[in-house]
Amino acid sequence: MNSLVLMIVGLAMVLAGYFLYSKFLGKRVYQLDASFRTPAHEVNDGVDFVPTNKFVLWGHHFTSVAGAAPIVGPAVAVIWGWLPAFLWVTLGTVFFAGMHDMGALWASVRNRGQSMGMLSGRYIGARGRNLFLVVIFLLLLMVVAAFATVITNLLISTPTSVIPVWGAIVVALIVGQMIYRWKISLPLTTVIGVVALYGLILLGDRFPVELPDPILGMSPAAFWITALFLYAGIASLLPVWVLLQPRDYINGVQLFVGLALLYGAVLIANPTIVAPAINSAVPEGTPSIVPLLFVTVACGAISGFHGMVSSGTSSKQLDKETDGRFVGYFGAVGEGMLALGAIIAATAGYQTLADWEAVYSAFNQGGVSAFVEGGGAIMNAGLGISPSLSATILATMAVLFAATTMDTGVRLQRFVVQEAGEVLGVKVNKAVATLVVLVVAMALTFSTGADGSGGLLIWPLFGTTNQLLASLTLAIIAVILLRKKRNPLPVLIPLVFVMVMSIYALIVQLGTFWNDQNWLLLALDVVILVASLWVALESAIAMQAARKGTFDPETDEPVTSGSVGAGTER
Repeated sequence: MNSLVLMIVGLAMVLAGYFLYSKFLGKRVYQLDASFRTPAHEVNDGVDFVPTNKFVLWGHHFTSVAGAAPIVGPAVAVIWGWLPAFLWVTLGTVFFAGMHDMGALWASVRNRGQSMGMLSGRYIGARGRNLFLVVIFLLLLMVVAAFATVITNLLISTPTSVIPVWGAIVVALIVGQMIYRWKISLPLTTVIGVVALYGLILLGDRFPVELPDPILGMSPAAFWITALFLYAGIASLLPVWVLLQPRDYINGVQLFVGLALLYGAVLIANPTIVAPAINSAVPEGTPSIVPLLFVTVACGAISGFHGMVSSGTSSKQLDKETDGRFVGYFGAVGEGMLALGAIIAATAGYQTLADWEAVYSAFNQGGVSAFVEGGGAIMNAGLGISPSLSATILATMAVLFAATTMDTGVRLQRFVVQEAGEVLGVKVNKAVATLVVLVVAMALTFSTGADGSGGLLIWPLFGTTNQLLASLTLAIIAVILLRKKRNPLPVLIPLVFVMVMSIYALIVQLGTFWNDQNWLLLALDVVILVASLWVALESAIAMQAARKGTFDPETDEPVTSGSVGAGTER
């Protein structure tokens, strides 16, 4: 198979989704209104509620939701062959992810910037909200703890990425000042930021950093994990425009530079895809493609974490409601393009089928390492960039994305702790909520030893929990549409598909955990399954009531400072 054809067809599909389908959603389904006064303007506290240029917000939103998942999921899923992963990534981006992310953003903006957890209380009921918060907390805990471990492993295995990864924080702090304090034009700020970042990549490639063992009485892994949690905690407390927003924006631009290099290399080298279209000889122990494909590929097709970001931070920074089409839907398109690049790198970056089969010798093999190795080989063949520098560029890209998701994850989990406190009638301030998040996540990460491998302890449940959360978010959007007497089918059809596949996968995993006598994952699996089924039942009842109820225009009323309530005031 020619990788160039795959690249052109894939890019054409996801871009057509943005220019055609998102236009339909924006006009006919969500009915975006440029004159609606968004929470960013009504509250504008300079910390979490900040009216933001749509290009900057797109970068913040995109890199927050991306993480390493659009790379890891597709690069693992090609074990079933490149065709199923390609179809799910492209069709999932167009009809599932874009609609979901844009819808979550719209629903939150129309409800004072509240999170999906709090919206579930309004549209589904108090019991649904409480169970929803449990699922959200577990998902964010998995993300924060696992990404601390993943980033640490990459910093140790690719020491050339250390300088650019940590230097990017300094670049982001300066970029934030250039945009908001010094009022320097965005194009000039962007060029300076990206040039500085790639200068750091060149510097890192020349001067790799390997920590001594021990360092400050800790192993290198324990040191990096502790440093990452300290950084994420501080970043969570700072006003969003100081660090998170400019850091994510520069990373977003950097991603498109990286993708341009990768796709440009494919255009020149035109490598052959050596992996089979459909792999009929998968390694022993590989689970069935149905339903596991649909939970293995998360952010490259649809992801519940995106709804948390859309309603957690992005909705509080949206300048105009109509910007939601670009921020939400095109953010998903960016993920689809990254996932497509991961598929090509992991299937066309090897010389022979035997080389590919040696990497994909068991399920869950490949992932980031296959993306870095295969993508590096393609960039070397197409553009002549040295293997070392190619690997540094791609590894830095993966680490920076994982880091932006981790720091946003801590911020979102801080919101969840505060919202849970409000539900219980206890006011929890930002510092205490952040401390709770860090203590719980660090306890999990170090639960199996100083190497931080505990961060991946409950990761096997991420895919199913994440997709279940996406279906529950779609359920809330469907209730809102039904109450407004609008066409719910663009939401209901993906909702049913994702929910059925996710519950099916959760049941399959129950059997696996039982056979492995993994009682921790078995117990959590049961908790998530029961909570999700309960919320799904409550959602179905709410949809039925909404369908029979009267027209509900009340959420179209703009927020006023005095009406800001649970889940919005920070």
